[in-house]
Parts: sequence; structure tokens; C-alpha cells
Amino acid sequence: MTFPAELASLLPTLVGVVLLLAVVVTVLRAYRTQHPFAPALALLRGTLQLAAISLILSGIINDPLWVGVSLLVMFAAAVGTVTRRVGASRAHLVRVAAAMGLGVIVTLTIVFATGAIEFSPRYVLAIGGIIIGNAMSIATLSGRRFSEAVSDHWPEVEGWLALGATPRQSTRDLARQAVYFAIIPSTDQTKTTGLVTLPGAFVGAIFGGASPLEAGRFQIVVLAGILCAGSIAAVTLLHLISPVRQKPVL
Repeated sequence: MTFPAELASLLPTLVGVVLLLAVVVTVLRAYRTQHPFAPALALLRGTLQLAAISLILSGIINDPLWVGVSLLVMFAAAVGTVTRRVGASRAHLVRVAAAMGLGVIVTLTIVFATGAIEFSPRYVLAIGGIIIGNAMSIATLSGRRFSEAVSDHWPEVEGWLALGATPRQSTRDLARQAVYFAIIPSTDQTKTTGLVTLPGAFVGAIFGGASPLEAGRFQIVVLAGILCAGSIAAVTLLHLISPVRQKPVL
């Protein structure tokens, strides 16, 4: 297929995406939601990033060195995103990196050491990217939920401190609740897989020519990995940031 023909084949996709975004912006503006164009701008940014990474990956997907570099870039971007959400500081940057690093390393080690997924650059990149992205989301949710809970319950936290509790003890229940709520989306996604949704890894494997059984096996490993990395990242992060001595500024 020639380049002009390839561009022409993308026209229906472009029209569909533009219409979907028009609906998003219209709905948000009609309800006077803050930043109604944010989703559209996010999709535009994502499109440009996917186009760039597609070109890059076509040349490095089988090279272990460059796959490792790509995963490090993804991890650095994820850590930066979580840090901005939970409170940009050098201390938080280190804690987020430690928490996410532990979750990702433990998960990938189990996945590939057990042979659940073939250990090859292609699969390391695919699984690693999915695990890092979802660990980022869960860590962000747990950190934000914890900060909001501490702010909302600050008189209670101060009361525990006044009674002699340590900063960690005074926020322990709030941290546990934050972890629970942060994992709910991933838990619900796992419970409804195949019933309400067909996850991206499953659909992608099917489109790539894999049998439904093989695609299902791949997806189950991915879902288990997401829960593993997310749980470790959330618990570790809140263990590191939970000793609070003053009310968080949201």
C-alpha cells in the first residue's frame, strides 16, 4: 500500500476520533466542568507520543539494550507523574521511585522467572510497559486518597498525636483505606474481565493472530501482574509517606 493510500485509510479513524472528542468537549462544557478541553488535549498528546514510540519501537523491539532503555524512560515518566500528584518534592520523588520500583521488579521477576510469559525483549517491553503504567495509576490514587483523607480527618489525627500516638500510628487506618480504594478499579476490572470488558492485551493478542486460549493466558498474567505491582507500590508508598506531622496542603 502506498503512503497516500495509507493516509486515506486513516481518514475514517480520524473522523470517528474527532466526533468522539467533540461529544466529550460538548458534554463537559454544557455542564460547565473545569478544563473541558483537557481530555481532548490529553488524547492529542497521547496520539503524538504513540506515533513517536511506534516509530522508535519498530527499530528496537528485539534489542535487549534499547528495550531496557525504553522501560527506564517509561519508569522515570511514571515516577514523575505520581510525584507531581502526591506532592512535588525531592523526598516524595525518592519514595515514589522506591515504591514503584519494588512493585515493578518483584512482579516482572515472578512473571519471567516462573516462565508464565516467555522471557524475550518483545514480551519484557510489552509486560513491563503495562505493569509500570498501572502501578503508576494505583500509586497516584493511593497517594491522593491518603492526602485527602488526612486533610479531611486532621482533627482526628491531631487527637491521636495528642494522646501520644506516633505520626505513623495516627494515620495508619487512613493509609489502609487509601490502599483499598486505590486498588478497587483494578479489582473491578479483573472481576469483570470477559463479562463486561475485553481487555486490551487480550484483544491485541487476538488481532495479532494468537488463539483465544493463548490470548486469555496472556491477559490473566497481565491482570495478576497489575494487582501485584499495584499492591506493592501502594502499600510501600503509603508506608513511606504516612508519618504526617502537619496537615497536607492539597
